[in-house]
Amino acid sequence: MDAKTAADSGIEAEASLSERIGHVRWTICALLFAATTLNYMDRQVIGLLKPTIQHSIGMTEVGYASVVAAFQIAYAVGMLVMGRFIDKVGTRIGYMVVMGVWSLSAMGHALANTVMEFGVARFCLGFGESGNFPVAIKTVAEWFPQKERSLATGIFNSGTNVGAILAPLAVPWVALHYGWHAAFLITGIFSAAWIVWWFFNYQKPAEHEKIGGTELTYINEGLSEPPKPGTSWIKLFGYRQTWAFFFGKFLTDPVWWFYLFWLPSYFTTKFHLTLSTLGLPLVIVYTAATVGSIFGGWLPAPFRKMGMPVTRARMAAMLVCACAVVPIFLAAYVNNEWASIGLLSLATAAHQGWSANLFTTVSDMFPRTEVASVTGIGGTAGAIGGALIAGAAGYVLQYMHTYAPLFFTAASAYLVAWLLVTLLAPGLRKAEMAA
Repeated sequence: MDAKTAADSGIEAEASLSERIGHVRWTICALLFAATTLNYMDRQVIGLLKPTIQHSIGMTEVGYASVVAAFQIAYAVGMLVMGRFIDKVGTRIGYMVVMGVWSLSAMGHALANTVMEFGVARFCLGFGESGNFPVAIKTVAEWFPQKERSLATGIFNSGTNVGAILAPLAVPWVALHYGWHAAFLITGIFSAAWIVWWFFNYQKPAEHEKIGGTELTYINEGLSEPPKPGTSWIKLFGYRQTWAFFFGKFLTDPVWWFYLFWLPSYFTTKFHLTLSTLGLPLVIVYTAATVGSIFGGWLPAPFRKMGMPVTRARMAAMLVCACAVVPIFLAAYVNNEWASIGLLSLATAAHQGWSANLFTTVSDMFPRTEVASVTGIGGTAGAIGGALIAGAAGYVLQYMHTYAPLFFTAASAYLVAWLLVTLLAPGLRKAEMAA
């Protein structure tokens, strides 16, 4: 048999195996991707409209930072509440509730005309949106075997970037033609449609009418944990694994929040872009981030082929991503728009690759019954960090007029986080949950 024949036979065998297993789990992943896309379209609108809103209502940099901080504080509180809520009510009902809350809150921004009113709207939006990742990560843990979880997480997590791509394409056009109030309404109808789509298409694997026995067995491959009641929320803080995820999110999530809420302003002030010309740089940056999310989710695979266990391969992939972020500190000093776009594209791609693997460490270390709660705790940590960087960014930009301290923080955060995860949860070993 020649090399080509052997390769063709291998491809056919792999396709045959995939067909025998089934693909319902990837349909579920598509639902998560769509929800996450809508999530990020909603939260991106205010960053895109920041210069317009500042001019319209006289909002200062510190005022804008306060509005962003309101979102972050609600997100922090909501992560704890939503994580436990989702573990209690389950993924099907939980996702519909959080989607409903954040969609109404996003549309509520259209009624705001003062800094205080925007703060209230952002607080409600942050509380609702906080449920997306706990429920999505729990859904992945329910629907995918351990070896596929980082890829599935990378795929649905790429919706954050697709949302951030679609928003600068749609929002400026709506704002220029119908006013900025109308721009906050554009995703409401899509969110409502998603809730209906989820209601009619989602069940747990064992209850889903379209799943076959082979795929169900594959999903449960390597699963040895017996069903047990969830551990009390406060007791989860007694595990080093919880703190590993906590600090991983606390140090690196704020970097992503900074990109999300300040990149439009960065391009506007540094390169004098307008609302009508802002879209292309953001589309390029977030397209790169989309690739990074999926590539990062796949990245542990070649390390596994080298003989590494799943968890060690995960940590190796995270280290690669952490190193790739480091050049971002140069973004404060370059004066070429395309050089800046290149640095930001690499940094956002690396962040999303890091994030896909960091999220997956929760299901590596904890049983399924605790995944949403631990994810919520980590999300709270990330939101607290996001509130801190929002305040810092407001004061740094208003009084120092430079992005240098912010980009330096972004460059170093991931390596520090990787070291803390390694020290607190060596080998990502399973948490020994009390009976």
